[in-house]
Amino acid sequence: MKITKIDVYQLTYSLVDGKYAWSGGHAVTSLLSSIVRVSTDEGLTGFAEVCPLGATYMEAFGRGVPTGIQEIGPFLVGRDPTQLKAINGIMDSTLSGHNYVKAPLDIACWDLLGKATNVPLCELLGGQYVDSYPLYRAISQQSAHEMAEDVSRYRSEGYGTFQLKVGGQPMEDIARIRACLEVLHGEEILVADANTGWQTHEALRVVNRFASENLYVEQPCPTIEECLVIRQKTALPMVLDEVITGVGPLLKAYHLRGMDIINLKISRVGGLTKAKLIRDLCETLGIAMTIEDSWGGDIATATIAHLVASTKPEFLFTSTDFNSYVDVRVAEDAPLRKGGHLDVPSGPGLGINVDEKRLGDPILTVR
Repeated sequence: MKITKIDVYQLTYSLVDGKYAWSGGHAVTSLLSSIVRVSTDEGLTGFAEVCPLGATYMEAFGRGVPTGIQEIGPFLVGRDPTQLKAINGIMDSTLSGHNYVKAPLDIACWDLLGKATNVPLCELLGGQYVDSYPLYRAISQQSAHEMAEDVSRYRSEGYGTFQLKVGGQPMEDIARIRACLEVLHGEEILVADANTGWQTHEALRVVNRFASENLYVEQPCPTIEECLVIRQKTALPMVLDEVITGVGPLLKAYHLRGMDIINLKISRVGGLTKAKLIRDLCETLGIAMTIEDSWGGDIATATIAHLVASTKPEFLFTSTDFNSYVDVRVAEDAPLRKGGHLDVPSGPGLGINVDEKRLGDPILTVR
């Protein structure tokens, strides 16, 4: 099998809740998603999606995807897409960095491998442990009262884990966390995600207010070293997110005893090949994971589902269903939330059928 063509489509998603806000005053009301189709000489096609959260969340932006693929694509045409290590080697030697550009090309090749072998991706990624799994809901940064109301609203939709967007002024964040803790039920979980928004002295003011509470702290400060200051002075479980960009940072954080959990975002590390490597290392080292991506719709949600399904359940902290946050469907058979859980697609490859008519015309074609 050989790659004959790479097409890139772009769609604008509007957010169902209207706005998504996080630390530093950052907010989005819509997202630019890139959908990649890789065609082969055997008639099979593979799909993937990458959807950066604007241009400020990580080193990625929507309009950069086609430009990056235009750089890499010519070196992949004529290659066997099922030779995943070789494909990644070509991409890494062709373009330094830009993991978010490489991710959809890698994922589309995984989809092709699944279709060529007629098995779901989760089986290729290590074996299927679960058919369904629980989800968290991100709570956009607002007033304390509004965020607590959102926790209650999303509980009614079946969610049991809530990720609060904090990282603002310490006293305001203390009020946000307190209000949401007061409406938690039973074994529900609250994660205070600062998205690197606090300085160390601010983070310490916040976490010390909740030393004995049912609370997780996620990425309080920009660097591993700063987050380590917080971890050394709190008993609250620590999640590292933005700093986990590959195997090297993961091992550094592990040797510093810097976290209990990581947030593994597939496109940030370069696709499923590298995400699988990090996932397997985490299972070996005893690190739990939130498994997700920067954002997306049906295709990204299906991709996440397969990596989750092939992860040992005791190492899955949580995940989310991005296609419920946006207003566009491109695959009617993509998994949708049911009572706070998501089913894993059972068909070959990603296990979904992308409606190509909904994609419009490609903005880039590489032959």
